[in-house]
Amino acid sequence: MHFIIVGNGVAGIQAALTLRERLPDPATTHITIISDESDYFISRTALMYAYTEKLQRRDLEPYERRLYRDKHLTLRRARVVDLDADAKTVTLGDGESLAYDGLLLSVGAKPRSADFAGLDKVRDGLVNFVSLQDLDHCERLTPTTRRAVIVGGGLIGIELVECLRHHGVEVTFLVRSPWFWPAALGADEGEFIAAHMREHGVDLRLEEQVQEVKVDENGRVCAVRTESGEEIDCQMLGVAIGVTPNCEWLRAVKTPPALARGIRVDRAFRTSLPQVWAAGDCAEIDQDTGNTLVETIWYSAKRHGILAAQSMLGDPVRYETPVFFNSSKFFDIEFTTVGDLEDAPPGSTTLYRKMPERPISQRIVANAAGEVIGFNMLGSRFDHRILTRWIQEKRGLDWVRDNLEHAQFDVEFGRVPLQKMTETTDRPKE
Repeated sequence: MHFIIVGNGVAGIQAALTLRERLPDPATTHITIISDESDYFISRTALMYAYTEKLQRRDLEPYERRLYRDKHLTLRRARVVDLDADAKTVTLGDGESLAYDGLLLSVGAKPRSADFAGLDKVRDGLVNFVSLQDLDHCERLTPTTRRAVIVGGGLIGIELVECLRHHGVEVTFLVRSPWFWPAALGADEGEFIAAHMREHGVDLRLEEQVQEVKVDENGRVCAVRTESGEEIDCQMLGVAIGVTPNCEWLRAVKTPPALARGIRVDRAFRTSLPQVWAAGDCAEIDQDTGNTLVETIWYSAKRHGILAAQSMLGDPVRYETPVFFNSSKFFDIEFTTVGDLEDAPPGSTTLYRKMPERPISQRIVANAAGEVIGFNMLGSRFDHRILTRWIQEKRGLDWVRDNLEHAQFDVEFGRVPLQKMTETTDRPKE
């Protein structure tokens, strides 16, 4: 039996390890992982630590390289250019054809493209920050970049901003929204994150966008003109306006799976093609409501990979969307978010707690029944597993506030004194 996994990101690697755990005999089960990004699985969430010189390239690999040999996983550095579901084969860029008994497409996501005027003239200086090749490109340009313009008000954008500031590059950060990352942060939170960025020397411009990109005689970015008419000299333009499933190339293969935003799958990660599954950032999961779900987040991709492998093995799998969580940093400000905060239901209540004169806050949202449904924690470290459990247990807002200290991590420099935080409560209007 031969399983082929296209993509060596977290979904693909977790699927391969799950398959091998259940089918340990390499004489009867062959597992091949194909990727054209890197020889080994890397943690793309750690790209910024390589760019800021905290990690070496080898350190981006979560597993020892001997793992692949010990688990009898065949790694191929190649690009898949065709899929024939009738013949059950994939074709590589060099023309080689590989037969499969089960195929997993875990091809991830690619940067969302911009439509600024002048982009067609750009030959160099335009960067993204989602792949190992993006890291290579950024590092090559950095020594000759005095100023960079970064577009996009989310996590990838601020990571790229922080990396460039580490290297002494002047950065103008253009965010089209009234405050930074309104999809995740409230106005108060966005304001003090903005203030923190400016303290680190970032030229943050809110409610501003690029209209035109200009290049020098060699085709390298040399300036951008904003919608307000200002021209900003720069040698690098970073576009961080989100990602989209990397599935367009599948439209040209011999037997493409059903595609929409991503590769359409059911709740067992099965595509429209027999013996073909998809998982991770590229998968668009059908929901019972008639809607679909695309989860372009590392934690979800890891879970997808495990469940897709179980489905490939014939297990009854039905993916249920877990309580959402994410964690990151805004420069040195810790950030943990758990649950649903973007679309608070009618009648919800928001408890906002802030540490006076320090960039530390908590926003806790409860539904009309008083059950907590989401957390945003800034400036201190919280255990998302405990916060998730409280949501699942439908804990009340007052109970959560009184027990919040139990969800704090014990850190080297001590806990945040929660009793010193000021509180405001936004209760629903009658």
